[in-house]
Amino acid sequence: MYEVEIKVPADLEAVRDRLREADAEPAETRRQRDVYYDAPHREFAETDEALRVRRETVLRGEETDHGASTDAESVRLTYKGPLLDDDSKTRAEHETGVDDGEAISRILDGLGFEPAATVEKRREYWRLNGFTVALDAVDRVGEFVEIEREVEAEDAIGPTREAAVETLATIGLRAGDQVRTSYLGLLLADD
Repeated sequence: MYEVEIKVPADLEAVRDRLREADAEPAETRRQRDVYYDAPHREFAETDEALRVRRETVLRGEETDHGASTDAESVRLTYKGPLLDDDSKTRAEHETGVDDGEAISRILDGLGFEPAATVEKRREYWRLNGFTVALDAVDRVGEFVEIEREVEAEDAIGPTREAAVETLATIGLRAGDQVRTSYLGLLLADD
């Protein structure tokens, strides 16, 4: 499975308005807390891989300083392989649900994986032209839009990337402004 993704910095309120004008379909909003891990056997920063445990809750109603009504927390374990091209953030990705977030943290710790950093964000999902469009407000990093679609075959990457570029243009964003650095990398660069 490959995730074809383009991420650009953006003013989320302006993008939200353009998504409505494009008849995009709003979906849910989530609060995500991603703990990234360092491997004991290789440097993920050098290999451009990532291993994370994501805890997320679906937000209901307006999020305030006092929180929002939420669903139960879900936990997912994700491995992201190295970037596959210079024109997007496309990479192999493997993800699975986890029943017990504390247990997976203890398992990773027991295997020698150490927490590297935590990225927290509010992510608002939209659907447009067969793509998932995520409006991300990332704590201590900024506001970004990610457009993505999963594809099964490697030969689908190029056409999917081009369709993503066209879809970005319909909401007033340029793929040429993309940021290929992960939120983790952006966070660590600021520290």
